[in-house]
Amino acid sequence: MQEGRTLVLSVDRDDDIGFKAGIESPVVGREACLRTANALGLADPEDSDINAIFQAVAIYDELKARGEEAEVAIVAGNHMRMIEGDRRIAHSLSQVIEKSGVTNCIVVTDGAEDEFVLPIVQSRLPVSSVRRVIVSQIPNLEGTYYIIKKLLNDPKIARLVLVPLGLAMLLWAVAYLVDRPQIATFIVVGAIGVYLLYRGLGIDEVFSGFVNALRTSLTRGKVSFITYIAGILLIVVGLIMGLMNLLVFYAEVGLLLYLLIFMYGAVLWLALAGIVSSIGIIIDNFFYDRNSLAKVIVFPFFIGAVGLITYGASIYALSMNNIPDFPYDSGAGVQYIFYGTLGGLICAFAGIGIQHVLYKYLATGRRTEPT
Repeated sequence: MQEGRTLVLSVDRDDDIGFKAGIESPVVGREACLRTANALGLADPEDSDINAIFQAVAIYDELKARGEEAEVAIVAGNHMRMIEGDRRIAHSLSQVIEKSGVTNCIVVTDGAEDEFVLPIVQSRLPVSSVRRVIVSQIPNLEGTYYIIKKLLNDPKIARLVLVPLGLAMLLWAVAYLVDRPQIATFIVVGAIGVYLLYRGLGIDEVFSGFVNALRTSLTRGKVSFITYIAGILLIVVGLIMGLMNLLVFYAEVGLLLYLLIFMYGAVLWLALAGIVSSIGIIIDNFFYDRNSLAKVIVFPFFIGAVGLITYGASIYALSMNNIPDFPYDSGAGVQYIFYGTLGGLICAFAGIGIQHVLYKYLATGRRTEPT
C-alpha cells in the first residue's frame, strides 16, 4: 500500500475543459471532477479528455476501496499558448498540493502531448504511476476523414496547417499578377520557411508577449506605447524596403544572396525600430522602475551595433558577388564592412560602459538610502 496521501491527477494541457465547457482549473474532488466530465461531454461528446477524467475518478475509487488516502483533481493549461499553459498547470498543481496535502501522484493523460508536463508535475510531487488513456477506434476511411476534419476545425491545428497553405497560394497568385512568375517559387518557399521558423522557434509566444506589453503600456499611459507603435511602423517600412530591393537587384543568385539583398534594404530600418522601441522602455524604467534601468540601458546600443555590422557585411558580400546594378564596388564594400564593424563595436562597448557606470551609481544610491 502506498504510504501518504495520493493525488490522482488528470492533465488537460490544451484546456478543453475551459475552452469548451467553461470550467476553471484546478478542479478538486470526485463530485467536481464528475461534473466537469459531464459538462465537457455535453459540450463535445467526442473529446478524449472525458475518458481521461473518468479514468482518474475510477483510479481514485479503486484506491479508496483499498483503504488508501487519496484525492482526485484536474489541472488544465491553455488552449492556444502552450508556454503560458504549462505555467498555469504548475501554479494550479501547487494550489492542489497545498489544499489537499498529498505526498505522491498518479498522472492520467489522454495522449502523448499531455505527457510533456510530467517534468512539471515531478518537480513538485513524486510521480508513482502514469496512466495514458487511449480510446479504441475502428480504423477506416470514413473515420480517418472525420479525424482530419475535426483537427482542422480546431483553431490551434488550423492555424498551423491552413495559414501556410493559404499564404503560399496567395503569394503565388500575387507573383503571377505582377508578371514575375520566375520569383514565385522563391517567394512562396521563403514565406513558408519564415512562418515555420516563426512557429517552431516560439516567436509567436514572443509576439503574444509583445501584444500584452503594448496593451499594458496603453492602459498605464506609458511612453513605450508610442515608441512601440513607431517601431511597428518602422518595421513595416523596413520589410517593404527589403522586398523592393529584391525586385530592383533581382538576378539568378543563391538563396543566401537573396537574403543579403533583403537585409541590405531592411536592416537599418529594423535596427531603428528596435532603437526607438527600446528608448521608450528606458524612459518608462527611468520614471517607474529605476532599479531595472541598468538592465535595459544597453538595448539601443546593442541593437545599433548589430544593425551597423549587418549593414556593412551585406554591402561587402553583395559588392564581392557582382550583383547587377548594385551601387557599390568591391573597394567600397571593404570600407563599409570595416567601418560598420568598427562602429558596431564602439556602440556595443559604449553601452556596456554606460551600463557599468549606472550599476555602480544605483548600488551607491541603495547603500546611502536611510533604513
